[in-house]
Amino acid sequence: MDIQAAITKTRQFFREVRIELKKITWPVKKETIASTSVVVIIVIIVSFFLGLVDLGLSRVIKLILS
Repeated sequence: MDIQAAITKTRQFFREVRIELKKITWPVKKETIASTSVVVIIVIIVSFFLGLVDLGLSRVIKLILS
């Protein structure tokens, strides 16, 4: 591929990126905080659950092996 063609394709790519970025509806600060809070709470709950499952299974395995 010739260098001039590569430069032209690169410019076209960035023009298309700029057009697509203008189409995005960015969330407001309140929505971002709410969504982040939900994710953090779910991660904490799932982590706690998996910790309990791990603890339970490790005790069961210790009982079986002893």
